[in-house]
Amino acid sequence: MVEPGLDLHEWETRWQELQDLAADEPEQTLPEIVRFVQQMLEERGYALDDPVVADGDDPDIVRDFRGARELTRLVETSEATSEDVALALENLTEIYEYLVAERAPP
Repeated sequence: MVEPGLDLHEWETRWQELQDLAADEPEQTLPEIVRFVQQMLEERGYALDDPVVADGDDPDIVRDFRGARELTRLVETSEATSEDVALALENLTEIYEYLVAERAPP
């Protein structure tokens, strides 16, 4: 069994690195943040591309992640605004905070 505090520490360290990068280059950092949050969700057992998941546990988390992932695709094709980037980063931050709270040792 993996000690909950170990991956939590890794998540927190990586998140801070990404936040530092996003402060200077939000559009360029967004895809990397999406990949990181996706990894966190998958480690927590979310099947993000399973259509049934949207009706399962935490549908808001899955919906917000899918929306952020779609906005990232739009950023990569220059179809997103800075407001879109800010919304995606806000949603990803909420998901991150939720996952960290869920993963924290009792």
